[in-house]
Amino acid sequence: MKEEHKLFLVRALIPLHKPKPIAVYHQQLSYCIIQFVEKDSKLSDTVIRGLLKYCPLTNCQKEVLFLAELEVLEATQLAEFQRCMVPLFSQIALCLNSSHFQVAERALFWWNNEHIVSLIAQNRQVFMAMDAELFEESERQFEEKKARAQEVEEQREMTWKKMVDAAAQRGKDDMVTA
Repeated sequence: MKEEHKLFLVRALIPLHKPKPIAVYHQQLSYCIIQFVEKDSKLSDTVIRGLLKYCPLTNCQKEVLFLAELEVLEATQLAEFQRCMVPLFSQIALCLNSSHFQVAERALFWWNNEHIVSLIAQNRQVFMAMDAELFEESERQFEEKKARAQEVEEQREMTWKKMVDAAAQRGKDDMVTA
């Protein structure tokens, strides 16, 4: 791909994500950008970083469009993904915590994508190392929930046994009085 085409992408197309009325032309813009990435997958890192630069913080409609445009991840190879994964997933984490249901739903949509999940799986050590405290806290909470569930199950079984024993005893008592 010619250098002037790459400059056009960086200097003209990506900045078109900033204006508020992006929804009017977003579909065509997204198509153009995806064509660039499909032609040269090494541009995916540039595109993703550019999208992150213009990622909206308070406009839910633009956030949904941003998440939809991450379709460029489909063409992203491991090397490009590794260069942009930390800021990208920091942004996706913010979207997951959005109070707007469409934003959170669209962010969750990416966990259904096999290519994205495989890229994440190949880099899970990086994500664990990013926030070791969070990982350990999540793991501790999981173990506590598992232990509580086991206690509840044991309690349920004991209560059931008591009920069965009481019913059996009552049946014996009824036979004696009859």
